Amino acid sequence: MIVLSKISTALILTLTFSSCTAQIKNARTESVKIYGNCGMCQTSIENAGNLKKVAQVEWNKDIKMATLIYDTTKTKQTEILKRIALAGYDSDQFLAPDDVYATLPECCQYDRVNKSAMVKNENAETHSMQNHATTSEMEQEVNQLKGVFDNYFSLKDALVTSDQKSASSIAKDLLSNINKVNMNKLTTEEHTVWMKVMSNLKSDIDKISISTNVENQRNAFMNLSENIYDLIKVSNQDTPIYYQHCPMYNDGKGANWLSKDNAIKNPYYGSQMLTCGKTVETIK
Repeated sequence: MIVLSKISTALILTLTFSSCTAQIKNARTESVKIYGNCGMCQTSIENAGNLKKVAQVEWNKDIKMATLIYDTTKTKQTEILKRIALAGYDSDQFLAPDDVYATLPECCQYDRVNKSAMVKNENAETHSMQNHATTSEMEQEVNQLKGVFDNYFSLKDALVTSDQKSASSIAKDLLSNINKVNMNKLTTEEHTVWMKVMSNLKSDIDKISISTNVENQRNAFMNLSENIYDLIKVSNQDTPIYYQHCPMYNDGKGANWLSKDNAIKNPYYGSQMLTCGKTVETIK
């Protein structure tokens, strides 16, 4: 009876996995090594890697191998493994951040094979090559978000002049640039924040793009600014960015925005109270 029960359970899991993967179009199947220990690790790894109708992950704790099935038109192996690394689990391609690994339950803290090997084999030549690669990657990373930030500042300027039509048009460009961001080229910190704010960014930008009322646009811009602030804090900037505050907006609760200029030009009131506010933080 026990043997039959195990066979039935395995059959149910196989059928469930097959049902999920059947929904994935343009599917590619790959096997990769992902490090972990137990059933809790399996749940965390699979939850981090799965995306409905885009990617499905099945991890075997005994052999430390994961089967990835994903839509090649919507994602890549690297993007799946990066999400799993951000959840605390190393692969041969990506190492989990040390602070995230440290928060894993004790039973999930696997031996970090790749981490040890990387430290052991490091030498001056490798270090030099890594520094060169890091510089190149940083340039790519800045470029990934540059269009997003530039559009945000243009949107802010349009609201300063109360130009609803320009704000709507710029918001459409901003949404387009957000959709062009390649998450695989973001730093670990940028990627972590990006995954948290992306949905809200798109929602607020969409509201601004379709609105015919500048006050409604400003209200959505208030929420947008908070998420852009979180993102810009973890990104490399060529010039200082000024985080500014209007104490009057939002029924006296106040609202913030970001600017390349330290001089106050209030996007929430425009010419009515153009210089109302102050710089509360300089981001370098």
